[in-house]
Amino acid sequence: MTQAPVTPRPTFGKPRTTPAPVTTRPTLGEPTHTVEPPTAKPDAVKVHCGESSVQMEVDMDLLGIGHLIQPSDLTLGGCGPVAQDKSTQALLFETELHDCGSVLAMTEDSLVYTFAFNYQPSAIGATPIIRTSSAVVGIQCHYLRLHNVSSNALKPTWIPYHSTLSAEDLLVFSLRIMADNWQLERASNVFFLGDLINIEISVVQANHVPLRVFVDTCVATLDPDMNAVPRYAFIENKGCLMDSKLTNSRSQFLSRVQDDKLQLQVDAFRFAQETRSAIYIFCHLKATAALPDSEGKACSFPLGKERWVEASGNDQACSCCDTSCGGRKIRSVNSGIQYEGGAVLGPILVQEAVQDVPESISPLNADHQAEGASEVVFMAGVMAAVGLVCIIALAVVLVWRRYKLVL
Repeated sequence: MTQAPVTPRPTFGKPRTTPAPVTTRPTLGEPTHTVEPPTAKPDAVKVHCGESSVQMEVDMDLLGIGHLIQPSDLTLGGCGPVAQDKSTQALLFETELHDCGSVLAMTEDSLVYTFAFNYQPSAIGATPIIRTSSAVVGIQCHYLRLHNVSSNALKPTWIPYHSTLSAEDLLVFSLRIMADNWQLERASNVFFLGDLINIEISVVQANHVPLRVFVDTCVATLDPDMNAVPRYAFIENKGCLMDSKLTNSRSQFLSRVQDDKLQLQVDAFRFAQETRSAIYIFCHLKATAALPDSEGKACSFPLGKERWVEASGNDQACSCCDTSCGGRKIRSVNSGIQYEGGAVLGPILVQEAVQDVPESISPLNADHQAEGASEVVFMAGVMAAVGLVCIIALAVVLVWRRYKLVL
């Protein structure tokens, strides 16, 4: 039997009566000085959960910075907007509860439909750059699981959940270069070959349930474009740090100490036959519910261990790193809730180290020097003997002349 919602469905564009609180969004990458982040517009995203569908209205000035976003940069669970209201500069989304990648979770007294609203900025015009951060908004529709089994007239008991989303619901992924103690950001982005680059991968989760962050892929380029050539994919296969095995480097994930942070050390490198030293790193990150059966891994091949090691201790999850890692079957509804986004770090300046040549003598050189010394001593002796003979001859000549004059 179909149960209707208690409240009617509002029309698009109707202003909300109560604005939601807003918080600021952190800046991605490595800041070189303190920058005030933009403040997201209140009431920028409005959602209505209906009896069998979800309707959403999004202000095209989503970030509140005066720049309208491109409609193609926004998706609701992979589905694009269904209409655009140019008079209010709003995008309209609508989907059935079971469509557009929704995930159904059931609690003791509720049905919860979860959608991922993704903002993935594209390059500005004909340039290869972006100036805003990607973000993911978790959208949930809650319905009560109450039933009336009497013969009385049926009273609707599914109460639609209305919510106005704000910046508190934004999931922001970030990459930061950290100092050796991992407590503060590193003041300089200049490294030398032979240095280790400490990179902290994190997710700002605001009021979400505890999340565990993972990195699926990372590529390094010489330009702020992840598709530039040359490019080096040093993390791939859904979380396998291939650099540590392919190049026998010191690169590795450190043991995880927080679910919402991941520590990565990368052995500094440069591109062969390239004079440019600026490197940009692009990573695709994921966050899942911090549960024992959460999907995700952070695997490295540390020097001296000769085996794959996982940052959280689940080494078995790395068994596919030498083949191909596909998605595993989700064992519970809640563990299937997954968010993803991109982050960029750079430029990182990697310079060639200046090495001092030690003044040492090899055994072969020592033999040559010993032979040279013997030759010098011999020649000095010969010259001394010749000199002595010359002096004696000169003395004899002088004495003979003197004797001749006397006679």
